[in-house]
Amino acid sequence: MRAIIPSILLLCACVLLLSGCSDFDYYLQAIDGQYELLHKSRDIHEIIADPQVSGPLKSQLDQALHIRAFASTWLHLPDNDSYRRYADLGRPYVVWNVVATPEFSLQPVTWCFPIAGCVPYRGYFKKQPAIDFARKLKKEGDDVLVYGVQAYSTLNWFDDPLLNTFNNGSETSLAALIFHELAHQQVYLSGDSDFNEAFAKTVEMEGVKRWLLTHGKSRQAEHYREQLVMERDFLRFARSCRQQLQTLYASGQAPESMRREKYRLIRSFQDEVRRFRQQRNDGNGFSAWLDPALNNARFASLSTYYQLVPAFQHLLSLYQGELDPFYRQVAEIAARPATERKRILAFLGHREPFASARR
Repeated sequence: MRAIIPSILLLCACVLLLSGCSDFDYYLQAIDGQYELLHKSRDIHEIIADPQVSGPLKSQLDQALHIRAFASTWLHLPDNDSYRRYADLGRPYVVWNVVATPEFSLQPVTWCFPIAGCVPYRGYFKKQPAIDFARKLKKEGDDVLVYGVQAYSTLNWFDDPLLNTFNNGSETSLAALIFHELAHQQVYLSGDSDFNEAFAKTVEMEGVKRWLLTHGKSRQAEHYREQLVMERDFLRFARSCRQQLQTLYASGQAPESMRREKYRLIRSFQDEVRRFRQQRNDGNGFSAWLDPALNNARFASLSTYYQLVPAFQHLLSLYQGELDPFYRQVAEIAARPATERKRILAFLGHREPFASARR
């Protein structure tokens, strides 16, 4: 692992110089959180050899090492020291993100940071500060969402470790997280979350499929495919509600009238979610969409994470699934001016995404 303290100090100096005093506390918590994450990490081989470590954790970490090797050998993702160490943070999520939109808009508020650029969320390493910040935005009239995140990438500034937050007992989920986060290291366009998340989601889905099939797990691969089909179907009618909300907000109605219609559309959508779950015997799926506080902020995330997935899937198919030329072309598209980039992706994106809505 790289020297943690010099790297942290360099990052600290950079962000504080760039941010001035207004976000001093915010950046300090981010630096402290990143330091904790790296300081608590141990080499996975050392953990596996430790007689004090439980058998189930050793097995999962051993599997993670095989997934990590597969990512670089077969998916041609960065071969570096990320995800070769492990840290137990003692909490269910590594960070909590805050998303906000105006009351009558699906356009998320963005925050700009060194390295990551401008993104439609603001992350906290502790839950309470995230809740406090969301409450502040809500008092100002915004729709807000706070959600926990299992993993994130420092874009190769540090050697990102595996975390206990990855551990939900699912091989498929573990592989998906590792492939997704390494994809951010492969190609990342500062300030364009739609591009970055859709690219990483595409690599994640392709990687999980190849991992399962390569290891002779055809039944799991079929289950994964069925899950993606169900999620695609869910996204189809979720986007329909999103479009209805967009139409409403552009209608110019009086605020009170618009507010009533907004909540009618959302309650109607939630009735559809309940029917959808019953039809597919999926009692726990998509439960976040049944939150009584469901609002614009969650609908805004549909765009951020899934809108461009079909474009990247189509591009990969044009290269017959060959990943190296696909990555090169994605990097080339990322280097284009924003207007040209959007035009290319719009041309490519004419198919339905196979993506997850279970965040």
